[in-house]
Amino acid sequence: MQKWWSDQTLQKVVWILLAGFLFRSFIAFWLPPGFDEAYYYLYTLHPALSYFDHPPLVALVTAIGIWLTGDVSQFSIRVGSLLLFPATLYFLYRATVQLFSVRVGLITLAIASVIPIFQLGFGTFTLPDSPLMFFWALTLWVGAIEFFPKQSEYQPTYRVALIGLLVGLACLGKYHGFLLGFGLLGFCITSRKHWVVFRSPWTILSFVLFLAAFSPVLYWNAQHDWVSFRFQSDRSIPDRAYNPLQALNVAMMAALYLFPTFGLPLWFVSIREIVSVLKSGFTKSIHSFILWNSAPVFLIFTFIGGYQQILPGWTMPGFFSVTPLLGAYAAHWQPKILRRWLNGSTIAISTLLLIALSHIAIGTLQKPGQFSFMGGVVPPQEDASIQLIDVGQLRREFSKSPRLLAALKDADFMFSNRFHLAGHMAMALTPIYGTPITCFDKRDMRGFAFWSTPTQWIGGDALYLTSNDFQTKRDSSVEFSPYFQTFTKLGEVSLRRGGVIVDRIHVFQGKNLLKPFPRPKE
Repeated sequence: MQKWWSDQTLQKVVWILLAGFLFRSFIAFWLPPGFDEAYYYLYTLHPALSYFDHPPLVALVTAIGIWLTGDVSQFSIRVGSLLLFPATLYFLYRATVQLFSVRVGLITLAIASVIPIFQLGFGTFTLPDSPLMFFWALTLWVGAIEFFPKQSEYQPTYRVALIGLLVGLACLGKYHGFLLGFGLLGFCITSRKHWVVFRSPWTILSFVLFLAAFSPVLYWNAQHDWVSFRFQSDRSIPDRAYNPLQALNVAMMAALYLFPTFGLPLWFVSIREIVSVLKSGFTKSIHSFILWNSAPVFLIFTFIGGYQQILPGWTMPGFFSVTPLLGAYAAHWQPKILRRWLNGSTIAISTLLLIALSHIAIGTLQKPGQFSFMGGVVPPQEDASIQLIDVGQLRREFSKSPRLLAALKDADFMFSNRFHLAGHMAMALTPIYGTPITCFDKRDMRGFAFWSTPTQWIGGDALYLTSNDFQTKRDSSVEFSPYFQTFTKLGEVSLRRGGVIVDRIHVFQGKNLLKPFPRPKE
């Protein structure tokens, strides 16, 4: 029997992990930071036990690369995610080997390494999903060892307590971790041979360790009127009548983000195994274990999609956890079909990602553009990808203006009119002089509502920075000028892609803030 640690197996595992790491690193180096990523950089400027919209681990993961490199860039803020994901994949592989076999483990590892939204959302971008999935996969591995010993009847061990700690740490990454704990409880309740866990003192310790791990979030929320829990719970409140077609659309979009050659089989295998496990009365313990730790996630959020907007990443932890079932299903295919499926999907996904990256980074599909392929097809004014601001270029171009640099040095604070734009401005300009930044937005301030007070900047001078998109549709400065003694435009910073100006950052100077800017009523 092939062992997970045999030389040949380890070579395959290392090759898959290394190839994926290098590919994702290439993307991380060239792709400008996304809206959420730039915002999470602001977390690193405001260390706290938790935050308004997320638990604290995303701040730690984002800070890792900044600490290691001493630089603030699109690559440095992603180093933590790049380093965590190979370990996440490895623990998924080990869990699958424990539950099935080395062959199934290798197939599962290959699948999870190639699926595009896993590569980007879990393994490239700095997002709360990165620490969430690290502890999620580690929990699956420990749970597989704990609940499915190879040659003995199940008896609870110290690993039950360790599982509680790991679930708590997963919740420190993202609140999805609660669904992981729910799934583990559901599995133990429905599996008769595992009922003994509820009579074990290890289970009591498990809950204690869970609360200990999650206590920073509880303490922070207790100090802030439980605002984070209220914010997340409000997102599940219906904003329209229930529409089954909208839920179906969420399911199909999930298959698209997973890539159809993987997404559709994942849905097929998941539904088939859910029906099979229900018919068996949950006697198929291994399949039940996997489904309890995956299906609640993608089923619940798909259902919610019928009456509320669902972001693509919300269902993905469930699909990640169910990949071992697809791996076990594919293990029965003929080797030639299996190779064509994996290799063809890998080539197609890698090609599409590189095409998208080349366009976003240098404008290969832009019309016009220095690097446009066959003249390009998309004018910059119709291209949403220009909203991803090249913070390195913005920093360089801003530094070329003595007038703007002097104003930045003399400013008591900076602000923008969108929380994510404030993140981009902070990444570009805070490293120059350390000028603090805030957000003036009557609709959505996110964490800025807790990183400053309404009266903190009274009497101070400010720089207001916004993008072309938020300035040319209407003069946004009109909203802010009444709050300053004087409010004048200092200039613009042009951002280029492929030699063509695709965006402008408008810079205004406000002298002597006279009164607090109104905050959202919520």
